Amino acid sequence: MQQRGVEGEVEGEGEGERERGKEVRKEAMESMTERLSSLENLYFPRALQSHATNPSQRKSILLDLLSRDVAVFLERYGAQLNSEELREFDILNYDYEINWHLKNIRTKMSPTSEELKSRSVTVKNRRLAYLDKLVLDGKYFSEDAMREREPYLHHEFVGKFQDPSARGMARPGERWSETLMRRCEEAILVSKIREEQQRLGVDEMEWVGNERNQQQQEEEEEEEEEEHDVEEGNEEAKKVNGGVSSTEMSEDSKLAQSSKAEHDEAATLSAEEMGDMMGQFTYIMHQKFLAGEDHQHLDYSKIDDDETLDDHWLREANHDAEDKYFAEDEEDG
Repeated sequence: MQQRGVEGEVEGEGEGERERGKEVRKEAMESMTERLSSLENLYFPRALQSHATNPSQRKSILLDLLSRDVAVFLERYGAQLNSEELREFDILNYDYEINWHLKNIRTKMSPTSEELKSRSVTVKNRRLAYLDKLVLDGKYFSEDAMREREPYLHHEFVGKFQDPSARGMARPGERWSETLMRRCEEAILVSKIREEQQRLGVDEMEWVGNERNQQQQEEEEEEEEEEHDVEEGNEEAKKVNGGVSSTEMSEDSKLAQSSKAEHDEAATLSAEEMGDMMGQFTYIMHQKFLAGEDHQHLDYSKIDDDETLDDHWLREANHDAEDKYFAEDEEDG
């Protein structure tokens, strides 16, 4: 009887511990959902966004999810929890899915050197896979899109060899309002290029938009030189003992014109050379994307954490294995 009493007491204490554990966990749930509800830009499914406009509503949604499905809660908000809050879920680590999320979150919070290396390789591969998708799509790495992101870089590689007047012309099928909008956007890009040229100390005559002024100035200077040469030629021709004849002066004028023509020719590129410059510019833009420098235009966290992008390399590996198999089969045959 006494022994049963002791066992009953011990059993009762165990139930009491579990009850107190539930109470602590409930307090932790209140605390963590209270903190999360005050965070800006906290994710909520589209169906719930209209019901999550203030902290009180957000806390209610978070508590409901945490009470119903801990695994989904950790999947959505685990990265926002601190180590103390994560410890509250250890009592549920017998659940495989919850335990997986806890380990995954903690690995990201305090990764080992090997995990960091592995993560770095994974991120690089996922960005490469996403780069391939963007290239196939044809929009993000189109010339116009790249120029909009890096106007000065485009100007240095390609833009300064193109006819600037063509960018303001109406395009086939384009409405007049669309043409005006595009011209406004073009003016903004030109302004950005000029600001960068000024910052880098580029000579004012080389600033984008100054090409016409420079051409006009060169033509005026050329006309003045020709007039001056003619006047000097006439004066020299009047002298009995001669000097520089008008014929020789005319030759000098031809040389000057030839020199200008060579300069103008140097400012243009052949189609092949333009293609090469465009290729160099595109390559640099690809590298900037891979290095994470496009964060103003893309959410890298969605790319780096997208496990579906790993399928790209699985397909590549299978393709390589098939090529190797058929190549060996041909050699054996």
